Amino acid sequence: MVDLIKKLALLDGTSGGEDAVREFILGEISPYCTCKTDPLGNIIAEKKGKKAPAKRILLDAHMDEVGLIITSVTEDGFLRFKTLGGINTSALMFRAVRINGNSGGVISGKPIHLMHGEEQEKLPEADSLYIDIGAASKEETLSAVSPGDRAVIVSDFTVSGNKLISKALDDRIGCAILIKLLREYDEYDYTVTFTVQEEIGLRGAKTATYSVRPDAAIIVESTTAADVAGVPDDKTVCKLGRGAAVSFMDRATAYDREYYNAALDSGIAVQSKAAVAGGNNAGSVHLSRGGVRTLAISVPCRYIHTNSSVADLNDVNAAFELCRYMIKYIADDK
Repeated sequence: MVDLIKKLALLDGTSGGEDAVREFILGEISPYCTCKTDPLGNIIAEKKGKKAPAKRILLDAHMDEVGLIITSVTEDGFLRFKTLGGINTSALMFRAVRINGNSGGVISGKPIHLMHGEEQEKLPEADSLYIDIGAASKEETLSAVSPGDRAVIVSDFTVSGNKLISKALDDRIGCAILIKLLREYDEYDYTVTFTVQEEIGLRGAKTATYSVRPDAAIIVESTTAADVAGVPDDKTVCKLGRGAAVSFMDRATAYDREYYNAALDSGIAVQSKAAVAGGNNAGSVHLSRGGVRTLAISVPCRYIHTNSSVADLNDVNAAFELCRYMIKYIADDK
């Protein structure tokens, strides 16, 4: 599983630019299922199992990661940009970036030694930052980069004991879990979608779910863990090493209470996500057509949406086992 997550996480695939991730996933799953790509770029994979379930079951993970999109080039050759997804300015300053999978640069702004007074006491506005690719003119920059091109913050992939450290663990971990599921689990029929553009509005899941027409859905995600220094226990949301996290509600979805309770009672390492915050593809999925009963299974992740997100392999394995358990639970029509 670690090697698979590493390969996925180090691919570049911002919202609307998931091509490399999609091609990799198709190569991994094609021998194990019937799959197609829809007009928006979602992968829809049909797994034929030994038995037909009582309900049509969908499992979903999104392929895209947060990143940047180039909006313009200054006369001096610097790149202006907007963020794709929620990235705090503190995660941007002086970070190395990769544009279109190859061109390098660094995010910069006004040097600290030229700041005065209040400027030194607060983060700059994201709109004041730029990407420096080392070009001397607008013309030189435009020979390599154009408005509309996408960039990611560069990272390595590090394994420290059970901890995985990398960019894009949201949601390449979910993608890895579902790839492994398609390879190994065939007790029942089910459908898996690998969707696009989650970070900019849950868009791919909306169209994919409409096509699949599920009765029940499991969203496989990464979620914020705040179990770090200085955060009181009642604000930690969820904790690394305590198992998969399941939500009773977030800002986009009130989850199916029966499925939520079933997950907690599964006997697998599971924790309740102790916050009504954020959102994921469930916000689109559960509203599709006449409504879809939905559960989110998430892997806790510290420093999410940065180039140094941290997850625990034990939680990844627990999330995989919980997906298997919930497929059977839903398929048996309990």
